[in-house]
Amino acid sequence: MTEPRSGPLEGILVVDLTRALAGPHAGMMLGDLGARVIKVENPGSGDDTRGWGPPFVQPEGAARESTYFLSTNRNKESVTLDLKDDADKELLRELVRRADVLLENFRPGTLARLGFGTDVLAELNPRLVTLSISGFGHDGPEGSRAGYDQIAQGEAGLMSLTGPGPDDPQRVGVPIGDLLAGMYGAYGVLAALHERERTGRGQVVRTSLLAAIVGVHAFQGTAWTVGGQVGRAQGNHHPSIAPYGLFRCRGGSVQLSCGSEGLWRRLCAEFGLDPEADGLATNGERVGNRAQVIDLLERAFADIGPEDLLARLAAAGVPAGKVRSIDEVYAWDQTLSQGLLVDVDHATLGRLQLPGPPLRFFAPGPDGETETTRREHAAPPVLGGSDAEIRAWLTS
Repeated sequence: MTEPRSGPLEGILVVDLTRALAGPHAGMMLGDLGARVIKVENPGSGDDTRGWGPPFVQPEGAARESTYFLSTNRNKESVTLDLKDDADKELLRELVRRADVLLENFRPGTLARLGFGTDVLAELNPRLVTLSISGFGHDGPEGSRAGYDQIAQGEAGLMSLTGPGPDDPQRVGVPIGDLLAGMYGAYGVLAALHERERTGRGQVVRTSLLAAIVGVHAFQGTAWTVGGQVGRAQGNHHPSIAPYGLFRCRGGSVQLSCGSEGLWRRLCAEFGLDPEADGLATNGERVGNRAQVIDLLERAFADIGPEDLLARLAAAGVPAGKVRSIDEVYAWDQTLSQGLLVDVDHATLGRLQLPGPPLRFFAPGPDGETETTRREHAAPPVLGGSDAEIRAWLTS
């Protein structure tokens, strides 16, 4: 058995039967918090994402690893089990008996057909918390549909809100439905573990890509359910605040946000504009005249380069920023200061840098705070990397 890992979930054992992204992301979140996460994979092939690329690290030979897999499986161990083999199914039963949490994202009904329905799991371990993630929900008229992120982004309305305009819907640049479902799933697991302390019993937590995306509709949801207005994609400008978005300047662009009338007045004072001009005096008026606001500001910015413009906006106290490329983000000293890059030692690839966990922890004390954030992380596992160790442990 591996050594205990530090973190709020130290001592919690998670059995991760998931593949692709939503479930593995939930498992990685729990692992980041100190849980022991054992990833169960198919012999020979493993998680589908092991083959998703390019890019690959070591593109040729047995040591090849996909950067996609590396993105969502840190702080886990890997054991290979064939769930159609009786001996391996017995090993999984023993894992379930010892586990606190089981994660699965099979199509609804699949786990039951393999002999591990929720009734069986509860009989094996009444304290087990099971997280089950599906594409569109586990019941309802379309509950049996397979879940793929881009399809869910479209079906759940997100693509209709994303892109340069209503006639050009766009997917978000990462599989946001998968990621959100994983986040909501981990959140549900933590709540169920907390409730188990009171009741002594586990329960089943269910979410879906559909539910996760609808869960973040935010003001676009209530614009329809309460206000009767259907939101549409409108590029890089906020539908309810103006000015708030991306503005062209000499040789580039900047983003700025005037979320209050005071900020609007500061912006106007800095660039010699009239905040009380006809049709621009209130946020509601500016939203109704958004094209006029954009034109006014882009004319004011036309002879100012991005860095100089950002400096003037900062001096005026107007929130603003640049659009960074991914490589620029990971080179940014602010990113590094937040622990968002971690170094790990991979079994076949050696020393790697990975994006780090987004949470930090601090213990307050009389002399100030002491950071207790976990510093050491385990690299994503090679396929079956813990087979011998885990099989020996389960049969001991």
